[in-house]
Amino acid sequence: MARKLKAFTTSAGFFDLAVSAPSMKAALEAWGAGANLFHQGFARQTDEAAIVKATMARPGVVLRRPVGTDQPFREEAEASEAPFEGRVAKKPKAAKSRAAASKPKPAPQKPRSPRDERAAARAFEKERERRERRERQEAAARRKEAARRDRAMAAATAALEKAEARHEATVAEIEQARAALDTRADREAGRWRRERETLEERLREARVPRHLRPL
Repeated sequence: MARKLKAFTTSAGFFDLAVSAPSMKAALEAWGAGANLFHQGFARQTDEAAIVKATMARPGVVLRRPVGTDQPFREEAEASEAPFEGRVAKKPKAAKSRAAASKPKPAPQKPRSPRDERAAARAFEKERERRERRERQEAAARRKEAARRDRAMAAATAALEKAEARHEATVAEIEQARAALDTRADREAGRWRRERETLEERLREARVPRHLRPL
């Protein structure tokens, strides 16, 4: 048996939110709330005729109006320019103002027929399925984007590792060539030292007259 829909309201950021749902849990799911706003006092069920009428016309659809205004709830609404503090859900007012209390009470609503209730419940389920389908599509898109980023990161990492390996190989070749040059330089320095000593010795001998050279 289809559960009777009720109207629930809360506030978040620049907007008051309203939705018709069979339970508080379903309302929280429609709002995408991560906490139980009803237990925290930030959300409530309402019997206000205008809100009930608007939400029952679009079961399961989150309606909005600028926060702190009496504008009708709509699926699309522009934020109010009135100042407010914070951007988290706010507690609905517990009591009406004196002016509001002085207004005549609206006539009681005509009870909804079982047929209307069943139609509203079906509409709510349809909206819930649409919302869940959209969430699945968004989740799939996020997974696809994450996979693309992972592939790009893997390719960039592989390219970096390959470049580092090529650089290290080049440095190793340079170091090897430098070591060979150092060895060659050491050999040349020793050879030149010995040759210079021989030549300097010959030069000293040449400076001494022949008749003064030792026999």
